[in-house]
Amino acid sequence: MWYLNMNAVIAIIGMVLVLALTRRWPGNKRYLLLAFNLCFLFVFSQKLFVFYLVYTALNYLAFLWLCRTTRWRRTTFVLLIAANVAAVCSLRLFGMELFTHPLFDAVIALGLIYNVLKVIDALYFAYFIGKEARTKALDYFNYILFIPTFTSGPILKFRDFMVDTKQPYQVDAAQTEENVKRIILGMFKKIVLVTWMTDVFNHVSAQELHTHQSLFLMVWFYALIFFDFSGYSDIAVGFGRLMGYNIPENFKKPFQSPTLTQYWRNWHATLGDWFRDHIFMFVSRQTPTKWTAAGLSLLVMVLIGLWHGFSWLYVLWGVYHGLLLGLENLLGYTTVNKRKVSRAYFYGRCALTQLFVTAAVIVYSGNSEAVYKIYRGLANWPW
Repeated sequence: MWYLNMNAVIAIIGMVLVLALTRRWPGNKRYLLLAFNLCFLFVFSQKLFVFYLVYTALNYLAFLWLCRTTRWRRTTFVLLIAANVAAVCSLRLFGMELFTHPLFDAVIALGLIYNVLKVIDALYFAYFIGKEARTKALDYFNYILFIPTFTSGPILKFRDFMVDTKQPYQVDAAQTEENVKRIILGMFKKIVLVTWMTDVFNHVSAQELHTHQSLFLMVWFYALIFFDFSGYSDIAVGFGRLMGYNIPENFKKPFQSPTLTQYWRNWHATLGDWFRDHIFMFVSRQTPTKWTAAGLSLLVMVLIGLWHGFSWLYVLWGVYHGLLLGLENLLGYTTVNKRKVSRAYFYGRCALTQLFVTAAVIVYSGNSEAVYKIYRGLANWPW
């Protein structure tokens, strides 16, 4: 995580200043940004630098091949995606110590679960657009290695990034003020709120838990991860936009979502958009039936669960959300138009949605013992 390292933050601020001072040079966003991305990774970790240099170069060659080839396009496309997914799975298994190798270092996996999604998005673009999708190595490397969003998103779309790359650096005073304020807000969330809330969570969870304490921890943890991840997103979006790129929003008022379908378009929005674009829409290009939509919802949520981590808890989390989304599709309750229903009905549906989310949100902690303890505590009534 760059943004908890003061040296890294100073380096990123320095890059923003360099871009601002060289704004009259049309190529400053492209050439200076590539130099910064590579130097930043090299200083942070030479192993990380070498791995991503090789990984990005190989995928760029694959991208160009897919743009040009006319034979075995679909097979090549599927094999390239499978190879990238296999690479991520292998590194996860090494991280879980199911396999060991002296060359493995946990830092190599840093950001890969996000960056592989960008690689696959570029492959989709090459597959469907063909020769016109070709882009220079300089811009492809900047897309994959873009430092502000490198470790935890938001997930950038290849097409949008390339459009921004062609635009000159045009960050004005008003945009600078807005994004600096956003970065400060994100830092406050990450450094002040999350630190304090984590201490409270650890203190309460260390005790013997009863029903009211488990309920408190589930709600508290939900708020904690919101401030944690939205704080990171605020910082990433702020710095990315100060560098001249239109970074997409990750959180779009998720607590005002009256259905789970709408919730997953507003919470970690770029992740939900990615799975919807690359799996849901690809598998069912025509308007899906309710049963097809329900089945695909289950598949997508299980895959999102596995994307978060290789454990049965995440699989069950995915099945839980997938079944709820499937029911919404089957019953026709995927959306609620705020203007066509009463305020009481709308906010009642929002509260119900948050109740469903809160029931499983503790799985995000990644600590199976803590999760089991909190769920056991729900049945421990204080008599």
